[in-house]
Amino acid sequence: MTSRPAPTGATLAERARRVIPGGVNSGQRSIPGLTELVIARASGAHFWDADGRRYTDYHAAFGPPLLGHNDADVNAAVAEAGTRLDLCGVAVTDGEVHLAETLVDLVPSIEKVLLTSTGSEATFHALRVARAATGRRLVVKFQGCYHGWHDAVSLNVISAPDRVGRPDPISTGILPEVLDATLVLRFNDVAAVRAAFAAHGDDIAAVIVEPVPHNVGCLLPDQEFLVALRDECTRAGSVLVFDEVITGFRHDLGGWQKISGVVPDLTTLGKAIANGYPIGALGGRADLMDLFSTRPGAPAFFAGTYNGHPAVVAAALATLDKLRTEPVHEHVYRLGERARQGITDVLADLGVPAVVTGHGSVFVTYFMPGPVPRTYDDLLRNDAGMFIGYRRRMREHGIFELPLNLKRNHVSYAHTDADIDHLVEATGVAVRDTLAAGGVTELAGTATMGGATTGGEGRN
Repeated sequence: MTSRPAPTGATLAERARRVIPGGVNSGQRSIPGLTELVIARASGAHFWDADGRRYTDYHAAFGPPLLGHNDADVNAAVAEAGTRLDLCGVAVTDGEVHLAETLVDLVPSIEKVLLTSTGSEATFHALRVARAATGRRLVVKFQGCYHGWHDAVSLNVISAPDRVGRPDPISTGILPEVLDATLVLRFNDVAAVRAAFAAHGDDIAAVIVEPVPHNVGCLLPDQEFLVALRDECTRAGSVLVFDEVITGFRHDLGGWQKISGVVPDLTTLGKAIANGYPIGALGGRADLMDLFSTRPGAPAFFAGTYNGHPAVVAAALATLDKLRTEPVHEHVYRLGERARQGITDVLADLGVPAVVTGHGSVFVTYFMPGPVPRTYDDLLRNDAGMFIGYRRRMREHGIFELPLNLKRNHVSYAHTDADIDHLVEATGVAVRDTLAAGGVTELAGTATMGGATTGGEGRN
């Protein structure tokens, strides 16, 4: 029998486009220049495409695999759980109890917690219960922060300059009255926060914020800003929600709230809980959490067939155990700092205006003069052509950084010093080659988180 050759990435991608809209299952995966990329396997700090090419991965699925891809201890825990349990959809399991106790122990704001399958579900329920608790209508979010796909927060993420300062939905199909109930403010702008509460405080149900807006790279918060959010919410009786889907566990076992000392009323978690297995969580004050219908007779409906699935719970417990017992944060913080400093030095030698910033294991290079950006408005100075152009060329060196404007990079426990050395060297070459080519001008389709219009045609 003659063996048939394995299908190529181009062949598989074409098959995908015939049966999957756009050939991918998320709007952030269809990327110019990557339309024939098909992932075949992943391990540690690397993944391989269907054509056998290996990449050192700094995109890391937007951040979940803090331990690295296919961590053996996490996978073993999942396999063991599968010998005892699968989904029963009634009552509770010992794993769910253990995980809830662990989250309560680790995260300062969490007195009680519920599990979800995604971070978007967690933020959705946070806003629902805030409105249930307060009887109020308005939600406050900040330009550049992403809190998931649901309507109340699907606006003003990566906005074009002419859309900053007005509603900029990321999708059509959202009722105008839903968008009208969301106030969008400037991140790190204390005066804007105080003015919004002075004008609308009696009707603000919740303020939701990424304490570090990582969906636009890395905007580090002013301590005064986070304190002001806490003070204004307390004074007005509004619910403060920290969306720590990205910052939670990646930066600290207690999240950014432990780093800052500012404790919200509710916290949403997701990406780093289970090293890539699909789980999210919502936790916080007991009086708020007790409003969910998991407690009989409570008014805020909460359900999900896959919430607390034994496989993902086992993955979360194994991940958190490893984060608590091994020097994971020490390792990724050290490598993250090496990456930031090394890239800074290389770009300075090339004479390229750039700001290399981040925190801990997260790093990002903005191609613009300093100082370090504090608001989304500052990021409008970033040279998107250079940003996307050098990242496209990094693939030539076996390195994968997502070639979408403003997206961050991640270091995992599986990355090594040699990986960082290669990263820094390759960045210099890729930036030099991009300069020689004049950057990238064909930017259509490189940002998909803003610019939707009511007529159904969006700006990418």
